[in-house]
Amino acid sequence: MKKDMKKASSTTHKTKIEWTEIVWNPVTGCTKLSVGCKNCYAERMASRLKLMGNPRYINGFDVTVHEDLIDVPLLWKKPQMVFVNSMSDLFHDDVPDEVILKIFKTMNEANWHIFQVLTKRTDRLAKLSDKINWTPNIWMGVSVENVETTYRIKDLTSTGAKMKFISAEPLLESLGPVDLRGINWLIVGGESGPHSRAMEKDWVIELKGLAEKYKVAFYFKQWGGTNKKATGSMLDGIEYKAMPKMD
Repeated sequence: MKKDMKKASSTTHKTKIEWTEIVWNPVTGCTKLSVGCKNCYAERMASRLKLMGNPRYINGFDVTVHEDLIDVPLLWKKPQMVFVNSMSDLFHDDVPDEVILKIFKTMNEANWHIFQVLTKRTDRLAKLSDKINWTPNIWMGVSVENVETTYRIKDLTSTGAKMKFISAEPLLESLGPVDLRGINWLIVGGESGPHSRAMEKDWVIELKGLAEKYKVAFYFKQWGGTNKKATGSMLDGIEYKAMPKMD
């Protein structure tokens, strides 16, 4: 048991991502899919971790399944909000179906935690949805960065997920009059870090208005830029950090 608890604590990672508490990475590595991936923070971090000799990143940013991490949330007794695969995309083509379903099974069994899953690969999400047991503690989200990627919202709403959210980060242009019916939570944020692309205030205001129209919880994460602490997350002097209501 002591060995198991040591294993659990070594895979519990606090995060600076404001809308979650810890990250769990049973899969690491990814490949760029759309323009939102251009300045991928996870790719930069994976490169640093490989140089530091971290054994989880011996393959750098190549997709790697860590079988020994799939069941560790069952050992975390304290209920936590868990971001799944902050360093990958669970629905990447190189992750076998059986691995995806095993990870969801762990989420089903560890029902005292909330698991937040975020993907850009919504075609595969939609195809696998009927094989997934969508327990209420699983929040399923999609990344939407521009008009071209708004189709991901429709793919998300076609799933059986009980809690659905959108991460419009990095927001690279106006998304236009998107339909938010069936969506519970909208996160909006600008890109941060080196070479970050600018986000216009009008794009944020537009999404805030749509969230109000459809009664969707609105979370404004950041303006971003090379110094995101300096730019902050105030929108017209107010912070918007709403979380979705759970039944």
